[in-house]
Amino acid sequence: MTLAAGEIPAAVTAQPMRDAFAATVTQAMADDPRIAVLLADISADRFAEAAARHPGRVVNVGIREQLLIGAAGGFALTGMRPVVHTYAPFLIERPFEQIKLDLGHQGVGAVLVGIGASYDGAEMGRTHMAPGDVALLDTLPGWTVHVPGHAAEVPKLLRPALAGDGRVYVRLTERGNAAARPVGEGLVVVRAGSARSLGTVVAVGPMLDRVLAATAGLDVTVCYAATVRPFDRAGLNRVAAAAGHPDVLMVEPYLEGTSSREVAEALADRRHRQASLGVARDNEVRGYGTPADHDRAHGLDTAAIARSAREFFLT
Repeated sequence: MTLAAGEIPAAVTAQPMRDAFAATVTQAMADDPRIAVLLADISADRFAEAAARHPGRVVNVGIREQLLIGAAGGFALTGMRPVVHTYAPFLIERPFEQIKLDLGHQGVGAVLVGIGASYDGAEMGRTHMAPGDVALLDTLPGWTVHVPGHAAEVPKLLRPALAGDGRVYVRLTERGNAAARPVGEGLVVVRAGSARSLGTVVAVGPMLDRVLAATAGLDVTVCYAATVRPFDRAGLNRVAAAAGHPDVLMVEPYLEGTSSREVAEALADRRHRQASLGVARDNEVRGYGTPADHDRAHGLDTAAIARSAREFFLT
């Protein structure tokens, strides 16, 4: 991977998020007989031990994603806690009708754990990309969405989801931050601006390290969000009230503008400007390339975030 001058790479943690997910679920299965894992071939090797220990509680339906979600709904209706896993486009986009009906309309829960979004699997082409996954789930009520930025955050977000009954989406990536941050506490202030600061930047999940580097030298408050739904509206309002200006720049690893409504609702009581960085809606990159190539194409590399932040806050 060739990096532009001054660009920092997204960190690859020693333990990939997918391994942290599999280990956490495998451990939880020993303590909670409700938990069942449903797979569509992906990561089947990571659950081979669990399948041997818990016959009937690890089910690989093959590459049948609509069935995958339908089966999850069936498991949930019997009182089980289904954990459903595959690549994000095959987990959210392809079986969306089943998510809407077999989970949401039936009023049952599941933990959906996706990999590959937005374009971790760029070399496999557009079929394996899903930058619109969170925006699509936003059309349905009652979903919790976690976007961890480090493998060590995955168990802390997963364990409450496994113990609960709600509808949860955990969005994993192969490229994270160098260090884990507090999660489960709403927005976390990572770097505070002064009382006369230019505003606030909210970095979602794996975008944090790039945002910190891109905003070095700017008097802004940088917040971290690993849980984006429900969005911490009250937390953002408090942070914006303490800043010199209530302006907000959202930097998300999925479709740009996905959280614009959340920011608007959070700051409905004060005049503000907002801008959103994410995967561009009007720029479908047809060259496979690498994830770093897609970052540059969508303005999500460190240098581009720095330019966008300065343009937003200084003009």
